[in-house]
Amino acid sequence: MINITLPDGSIKEYAKGSTPMDVAYSISSGLARAVISAKFNDTTVETSTPLNENGSLVLITFNDADGKKAFWHSSAHLMAQAVLKFYPDAKLTIGPAIENGFYYDIDFGDKTISDKDFKRIEDKIIETARKKHEFKLREVSKADALALYKKENNPFKVELIENLEDGSISFCDHDDFTDLCRGGHVPNTGIIKAVKLTSIAGAYWRGDENKPQLTRLYGISFPKQKMLKEYLEMIEEAKKRDHRKLGKELELFAFSNKVGQGLPLWLPKGAALRETLENFLKKAQKKAGYQMVITPHIGQKELYVTSGHYEKYGADSFQPIHTPKEDEEFLLKPMNCPHHCEIYNIKPFSYKDLPVRYAEFGTVYRYEQSGELHGLTRVRGFTQDDAHIFCMPSQLKDEFKAVIDLVLYVFKSVGFENFTAQISLRDPDNSEKYIGSDSNWEKAENAIIEATEEKGIEAVVEYGEAAFYGPKLDFMVKDALGRTWQLGTIQVDYNLPERFDLTYTGSDDKQHRPVMIHRAPFGSMERFIAILLEHTAGNFPLWLASEQVIILPISDKYQNYAEKVLNLLENSDIRALIDDRSEKTGRKIRDAEVKKIPFMLIVGEREEKDGTVSVRKHGEGDLGIRSTEEFITNLTDEVSNSIEKF
Repeated sequence: MINITLPDGSIKEYAKGSTPMDVAYSISSGLARAVISAKFNDTTVETSTPLNENGSLVLITFNDADGKKAFWHSSAHLMAQAVLKFYPDAKLTIGPAIENGFYYDIDFGDKTISDKDFKRIEDKIIETARKKHEFKLREVSKADALALYKKENNPFKVELIENLEDGSISFCDHDDFTDLCRGGHVPNTGIIKAVKLTSIAGAYWRGDENKPQLTRLYGISFPKQKMLKEYLEMIEEAKKRDHRKLGKELELFAFSNKVGQGLPLWLPKGAALRETLENFLKKAQKKAGYQMVITPHIGQKELYVTSGHYEKYGADSFQPIHTPKEDEEFLLKPMNCPHHCEIYNIKPFSYKDLPVRYAEFGTVYRYEQSGELHGLTRVRGFTQDDAHIFCMPSQLKDEFKAVIDLVLYVFKSVGFENFTAQISLRDPDNSEKYIGSDSNWEKAENAIIEATEEKGIEAVVEYGEAAFYGPKLDFMVKDALGRTWQLGTIQVDYNLPERFDLTYTGSDDKQHRPVMIHRAPFGSMERFIAILLEHTAGNFPLWLASEQVIILPISDKYQNYAEKVLNLLENSDIRALIDDRSEKTGRKIRDAEVKKIPFMLIVGEREEKDGTVSVRKHGEGDLGIRSTEEFITNLTDEVSNSIEKF
């Protein structure tokens, strides 16, 4: 007999050789029907894997992230099998699960495939799935694995196997299909009830542009047809909310090939939006004791060699700028923190001066690959709401908690109410990825864990997700469509103060090393605005809208009155404009709705005579007649009440 520990801490006894599915059935048949994968002692196993020792077991359903991974990886096998039915000479490479669905990279040789072929592949997948074939994992010797794929003339699989150790190679079989695979599958194909191939793209083998280009087929699948229907509806809604589409419609930003890929141009309305966000955060930061600084867009290469950024990111940065002076090199700024370290170093500090908090909306540059650029979410030049706090170790935890308060204030003010937190620590098995001593890392990691617990924030711990110079607390925001985005980060750093030889004079009159906190509630301004655009569908909170009110005179005769109303609004710090086009009022209203301007004020003979405005609200329609003073009071109160004091 063996003892199996379940997630609730209970321990149950089972016969040696029992499987995770046996355990599920012993709990309830309903659970067994829902289970699609399992973890035994933190290792993913099949539901049919015999358990031969004591251990901890987690039963996984489609609702779990690991469950979706197993489900979609299994679906990739089915898609590959279906493709081979129609393209028997195609060469399979890899087919992993991804965040939403799966893909398979395939070499079709001289054959072509398009979205017109999707339907027959989908039908074949479902036809095979209904036969409820079991997924069976088996170990294969390296020699046998190589022999199989050499016989099939598949150089891609051969290359993969040549890099594997004998004894670590396994194949997965179902029906008449077999594939090189590490495991993590659903019990049988019958669980896959609905599938949709979503797109097709080119992809270089192993991401190397010097290697063959393959065809990447993307798909997604679900255990219920209803779930697929809901997902496709969500995708359609996501298309409507795409920040690239909304940015163009609302005239916020644009891109120019002459300026360069990944370098956004902010149009007047977008610039106003950014300015409002910056002023909002500057006001909160001032109350929190931050001082604004400004640093150059470039720095000498040696600056980033000292910080470690050149070693870690030099290959992904814009290449050095060579000046007329021999051996003098500059880099476009990839990070603000080295500059802030040098600002700290300009004058001596004592323990009485700390903490010192420097903040900057600093633009940085990273040379992202062209295929990875995507609207504002992945760009080559972006502005960070960066700040760096230099404090004594005894102040670290309180400073960290204060930054958490600031991040939560930002989220609440813009309407991000659904979020989780992640503590990102070192990868214990890959220390060369990081700089600094183990003792400094341990102190930094413990400070983050303790501060997060003391703030009452539930957080998951992820190993291997830390920055190269220190651990961090990341906030994962869920948007209106249920998608998760990483926004807001706080990092503890003992290493850059050492690299830049930062010191302060302690109460003992000796020199000590400060601790550094990196923080950015928005993160990248570009990415933050993109996510906010998609979350709100362009209907920004009233306080943030670049144009809060538009005045619509019903004819040219009332232009003077419209300008009088505009002056009253602007004197109350309300962002407004006049639509003075020679268009019918109905057309002006429709256009204002498309531009998502929160309020429309229609003015004509009656309004001019009575000193009033006819009010319409975006998405709600006619709100009736108001005196201009009453409308201004109501709007300013609404703006004031929408943002809590920090």
